[in-house]
Amino acid sequence: MFKEIGSIFSFLTILPSSSNSTLNETAKYMYLFPIVGIVIGILVGSFGFGLSFLLDPIIVSFLVVTSLVIITGIHHADGLADFADGLMVKGSKEKKLNAMKDLSTGSAGVVAIVLYLIGLVVAISLTTGFDLFKAILISEILAKFSMVLLASLGNSASIGSNSPFMKIMKDKKKLIIALIIVIIPITLLGETTGLVMLGVTIVVTLVILVMSNRSFGGITGDVLGSTNELTRLASLMVFVSL
Repeated sequence: MFKEIGSIFSFLTILPSSSNSTLNETAKYMYLFPIVGIVIGILVGSFGFGLSFLLDPIIVSFLVVTSLVIITGIHHADGLADFADGLMVKGSKEKKLNAMKDLSTGSAGVVAIVLYLIGLVVAISLTTGFDLFKAILISEILAKFSMVLLASLGNSASIGSNSPFMKIMKDKKKLIIALIIVIIPITLLGETTGLVMLGVTIVVTLVILVMSNRSFGGITGDVLGSTNELTRLASLMVFVSL
């Protein structure tokens, strides 16, 4: 089990792992993605918590966002850019899918990334101290859960790296386990606010599911990555607004 958990850490972050698991083996443990969110949240949240006593909130926020981007290897942010490019292309589903696969980033992708990063920096700068730690931790857990939820509800738009995850997560018992992993920390730390953040995460995930089905005929790896980013931002905005 520890080897397999190591494989999902290696898959979602730049953290080293001795595991040589295949993609199919990693997919079997997708329901444990929220555990990775807990670890990332604790690491980055602690970093931000410490800095909040030393630096101006906007500087702390910038450094926190930078650390998030680095520790996740920019994989999901790249997915967000591709997702935006695919949505903005006019034409058939095949044309939209090809736009997402294009190695070059279009104007829609650039704008999406810029707006996303600005939103993160602004949202995080509005909280400090232990609240900052809680915001980062809860939002990171929910970001990882959103991918699990999307894989559970959606179907692959085309055969690819996302396919094993979609197949495995059709086992609803795994989704329930993931939900339990999520509810415990967000209830203890976030209380009512945490539950509202969970509700918003589910709504955003469902909206992305509908958009992806209409535009691409299903879910791709880029859609999963963009869901991680967009639900993180949405939950952070909820936290600082309540």
